[in-house]
This record gives sequence, C-alpha cells and structure tokens, in this order.
Amino acid sequence: MDGTLIATDAMVEGAFLMLKRDPLNAARMIAWLSKGKQRLKARIAEETGLDVTHLPYRPQVLEYLQAVHAQGRRIVLATAGNARVAHQVASHLGLFDAVLASDDDVNLAGESKRRRLVAEFGERGFDYVGSAGADIAVWRSARSAVLVGGSAGLRRQVAAVTEIGLVIDKNEATALDYLRSLRLHHWLKNLLLFTPLIAAHQLGDVPLLAREVLAFLAFGLCASSVYLLNDLTDLEADRHHPHKRDRPIPSGRVPLGLILPMLPVLMAAGLGLSLMLPAGFLAVVGGYLILNLAYSLRLKAIPILDVLILSVLYTLRLIGGSVATGIWLSPWLLTFSMFLFLSLALSKRYAELMTMRAVEGARARARGYQLDDAELLASLGGGAGYIAVLVLALYIESGTGHALYGRPQILWALCVLLLYWVSHLWLTAHRKRLHDDPLVFALRDPVSRILMVLMALIYLAAI
Repeated sequence: MDGTLIATDAMVEGAFLMLKRDPLNAARMIAWLSKGKQRLKARIAEETGLDVTHLPYRPQVLEYLQAVHAQGRRIVLATAGNARVAHQVASHLGLFDAVLASDDDVNLAGESKRRRLVAEFGERGFDYVGSAGADIAVWRSARSAVLVGGSAGLRRQVAAVTEIGLVIDKNEATALDYLRSLRLHHWLKNLLLFTPLIAAHQLGDVPLLAREVLAFLAFGLCASSVYLLNDLTDLEADRHHPHKRDRPIPSGRVPLGLILPMLPVLMAAGLGLSLMLPAGFLAVVGGYLILNLAYSLRLKAIPILDVLILSVLYTLRLIGGSVATGIWLSPWLLTFSMFLFLSLALSKRYAELMTMRAVEGARARARGYQLDDAELLASLGGGAGYIAVLVLALYIESGTGHALYGRPQILWALCVLLLYWVSHLWLTAHRKRLHDDPLVFALRDPVSRILMVLMALIYLAAI
C-alpha cells in the first residue's frame, strides 16, 4: 500500500496530523513505539481517522489492478500498514478480495509478510506488486514481480530472486519538484529585509548591503523549513484545495521519507548563517521560527489571531533587516507596516475562503473561518489597508518626512498609488483570482509591477 498503491506513507501522515492537534502527542507516540512499530501504527490509525478518499493514489497502479480485476483474478491488499487504514482503502477502491495488514501484535512487513503470503497461497503461488527494497523478501517467494518504479539497482536485485513480469512507471520527483516544495518563490517576501536600507537612503552602502543579503538567505532557509512542516501538517486540508493539492508534497510526487531530513538541515543552515550577523539577528530569526512553528501546529486555526500572527511574521522581516544593519526602524514605518501587513493577511484568508466556496459551496471553510465571515474579512482588510495609506500621508507631513526628503510633497503621489494598489488587491481577491501570498502576487501581477516601478521613481524623485 504505502509507496506502491499510494504515493505516501499513511503512518507518517497520521503522526504529523497528531502533532498538529497537540505537539505533546510526540511523547505518546514515543511510548507507543517502545512497544513495537505495529503498536505505533495501530494507535495512530485509531487516533487520526485518516481520510483515505483523497490520498494520492498512483493512477498507473490503479489501472493495472482494474485490468487484473476485470480478468477475474483474486487481488489481496497485503500491506505493512495498519489494518484499519488498509480496510478503509480497500473499501474505497472496491478492487480487493481480501486484506492482510499489520495489527496490534504483528508488523506485516518483509519476512513476516512473506511467511503470511506463503501460508495463504503457497511458495510461488502469487504475484506481488511492490516498489521498495523491503519487498525483496516477499519477492523471493513470489511467482513473478510487478515493480512500481524503482532504480536500476533495485531491478537487478528483484531479477535475482524472481521473474519481473511487469514494470509500472511512476511519476518520479524532479529537481524542480524539490525546489517547488521549498517554495522558493516565497523568498521574495524576504525582500522586506532591505526596507530599512531603502528607508534610510543607504542602499548603496556595500557592507550593509552584504549583511542584508546574508540575512535574506538565513530567513529564506528557515522559512523553507517551516513551509515543509506546514505541508506535512496540512496534507489532508491541502488535498481538498483545488490549487494546493497539486503541490509536490500533497500530490505525493516528493516522498515524505526525503522531506523529513530536509527540515532540520534547512533550519540548521539558516540558524548557522544567522550566527554570522549581529547577535540580535539570531534572536529575531529564533523568534520567527518559534512563532511560525506555533502558527503551523496550532494558532493558524484560531480566527483573527492567525492574521495578526501573519502580520507579525511580515514585520519580523523588517526588524531582522534593521538588526542586521543597525538601522533602527521609525515608529512611522512600524505603524504603517502593521496596518498594511494586516490588510495583506486578511486578503489571504478572504481569497482562500472564496476559493473554497467554489469547491464546497455554502459549507466552505478556510482555516477557522466560514463563508459567512467573508464580508467581515473584506471590511476589516480593506479598512486596514486604507489606514496604512493614512499613516503614510501623516508621515509625509511630519518633521521626519521633511528631514529625510528634499521634495517631500512629491511623496503624495505614493498615497494615490498605494490606495490604488490596496483596492486592486482586494478586487482581485473578490474576483477569486488571488491564488498566491499577497506579496508574491504583487511581484507577479503586471498591474502591481507597474505600480511598484512608479513608486520607486517617485521615491527617487523625492530624495
């Protein structure tokens, strides 16, 4: 089942679902594992109730099984997975005549599975469909092997113990899939780190710019590690989403077994780079990681608190850029950012709600929000964006604005452009066309790009 019929591991998915519900479940799972892997599988299956209807089934394997089923041959789902999950899968697909699976006492894997199949069907009395080295023990007693994917080395090992009757290709992960799983396009949000340099008119200071580049990389690596964790804890929800279900991890193209070691490696690399910057920067990155982990595991399901946290995570990038360079942020910039980022976070939730309405109708939900909340989210988000424009207008007429800019009156044009962009963002969300993070959308959207160029020209003309 795992890795062959479905492009994932049901036990690993269940484990992350338990961690999402309560991080303290980690202690319970360790206690279960101490009594045997089969006990761990059984308890996770009981606790989580995995939704098998949206698992990433391999279409090529299903086509093969359907063809065999049409021939009238008996098909048995023999898996090391827990019997509860296996029976649910068998019931959903309607292709299997029997199920052999792990229970509280037996982990039906490798040699244990071989003995069980030989007892049921005799030596060389069955064909076996598998995809991994752990299946070689079973193939030793099989009449022929149906190999799903596998390297050339694995094929040689299988050929040494039995005849390979069929090789079924599977969609192997590409380098691009791994890069996409890191969500490198979201690194664009880390350009916020350069805001203190821009606001202080010191973007040409090479040593400070080098620090910001290092900070950009550190934040990016740490953010990617959290995105991976996000995908692992949101697998079920993402598979119900019309766009997120095609991501490399929910779709099963990138194996969970390779994602798990990437998490600590990316996080360690990001923290290691942080040590090369002023001491306070490590504290900012650490705070970003802790808050992001809390958000991923629990807080993103709490309405309103989730968008406030998202706006804080945006703001931490500004603070990180400030600490890395020693250029302190003004209260004006922090106030402006607070309202603008709150508007962006609300637009993200509103857009998710509009997307899910197209899938689930009146029952649509997104995180902790329901469809009836859409109007309120739009009201709060649009208002927050307009308040950010007001703060910018007050800054232009303040003593600070007049001190930093030779022609501050030109900056009034920024208010007009920003007002237009906030309205454009919310109109796009209302029309169900906002499918990215709002900042990523801004860097991809042609209208937003034109506005950003105009804003940059106005900024330069006002200096």
